[in-house]
Amino acid sequence: MTGAVPREVRARFDGETITVYQAYPAAVADPALEAGTFVDPFKRGRMTWIKPSFLWMMYRCGWATKTDQERVLAIDITRSGFEQALAQSCLSHFDETRFTTAEEWRVAVRSSPVRVQWDPERDLNLDPLPCRAIQIGLSGAAVEQYVENWISGIRDIIPMVREIHAAVTAGNLEAAASLLPEERVYPLPAALAERIA
Repeated sequence: MTGAVPREVRARFDGETITVYQAYPAAVADPALEAGTFVDPFKRGRMTWIKPSFLWMMYRCGWATKTDQERVLAIDITRSGFEQALAQSCLSHFDETRFTTAEEWRVAVRSSPVRVQWDPERDLNLDPLPCRAIQIGLSGAAVEQYVENWISGIRDIIPMVREIHAAVTAGNLEAAASLLPEERVYPLPAALAERIA
């Protein structure tokens, strides 16, 4: 927790992997599902954002209704890879408790292949909650590691997305909540928790 706004990495995870979410058009999703990792036309040269929070992903893609975000993928990545990403990260905003000057922060951003951004977590109506969810932006070497080494499986979760969204639209939030992936607080090592604020 930092200041008055709680920040927790909440996710679906087991002893080996953690699940993150991304949304893409079918042209990117279908080859990835077939290959078990991201392949052409996925662009390794662009920053790619992974999101452990299912509802934040739903907010971002509008329940898979936004253009080029019609397919939501659940990507299982190794916990060691996830923690490697955070160990290489820099906050996407200047934090005076971590950097003496804005210039010092800008230097750190330029040298880090991973960005960490904290955004308001969302409820089933996609309204903001008084806590923050993490987004992790991978670029450069971190994207290569993600695609080549960290991904252990990719699943298309559009049927689940549609079922939950239908329950929300019908006003049955209890049924919708029962269908959500179980997300728990991820046990970050102290050094990583400090690094990502």
